Amino acid sequence: MSGKTLNLLQITVKNATLRQLKTFETVARRLSFSRAANELNLSPPAVSTQIKHLEEHAGIALFEQLGKKIYLTPAGQEMLHHSRAIIHCFREAEETLAKMKSLAGGSLSVGVINAGGYFLPRLLAGFSNRNAAVDLDLTVENHDELLVRLEENRLDLAIMVGAPVEPRFTSTAFAPHAFVLVASPLHPLVGRTSIDVAELGSERFIVREKGSDTWNAMQQCFDGRLALDDPLEIRNTEAIKQAVMSGMGISFLSAHTVTLELQAGMLAVLDVTGFPVIQKWHVVHRADKQLVPAAQAFKTFLLEEGKTHASGVRTVSH
Repeated sequence: MSGKTLNLLQITVKNATLRQLKTFETVARRLSFSRAANELNLSPPAVSTQIKHLEEHAGIALFEQLGKKIYLTPAGQEMLHHSRAIIHCFREAEETLAKMKSLAGGSLSVGVINAGGYFLPRLLAGFSNRNAAVDLDLTVENHDELLVRLEENRLDLAIMVGAPVEPRFTSTAFAPHAFVLVASPLHPLVGRTSIDVAELGSERFIVREKGSDTWNAMQQCFDGRLALDDPLEIRNTEAIKQAVMSGMGISFLSAHTVTLELQAGMLAVLDVTGFPVIQKWHVVHRADKQLVPAAQAFKTFLLEEGKTHASGVRTVSH
């Protein structure tokens, strides 16, 4: 780091407020004033004002606009690195103070993959009923995005299927997770038994996006057994179900996500040999993170009662 850059950061940090640094970090991450405003529950003019004041402290532009997009300047990139470090220090201070308090009044930030959104609210409700004073925040994202949020210390815990292999994360299995192959009830394979996976080679698959737990589970299941021919990739599970119901193809999905459609007869499970595929739900956090009382209590709650709520195998019928 040059002496000029260091002097810039010293002056900026000396005069900047934590709110300005948090606003700057959000705009830098989103590269959009409007999206940052939405995340921070502020108006776009308020976000612009915070950034303007920070740039006045720095005496140099932190963003530049090219066309309709904004980009970080070199000074902005340097400022982002140190802003995140400062925000992280404040968060650690808050967590340390919280650990000195009782569970009452704590906060809990949990992330979950899309499939978990179909059962985790029930678990959160059960936990909240016993710990009414805990402030809960739930984020639904795919596997890779949850790991990013954990890495940036924006989540206390993440609920996912594929346990991360990186040693910087700690994961604990707490419940089975079933994946099934579903089709429209009118599909010609519906009603057949013991279908061989190889017979699905000519089928059009509608799949979740790369980076999702469902995609990863599907790749592990089909590895060396079935090569998908030009699958249709859709990020939204609800949209995938609608596409399958309309007869556009078949899909590999979490049993949690199709319970209601199976009960209503809008989807059917294909009786394919080796299915349902059973994996495990994991609760994940940074290995170096000291869990605050609320997070530790919820992790314990998951390990003791999560299996009852998360088991989706019983919803599967051929």
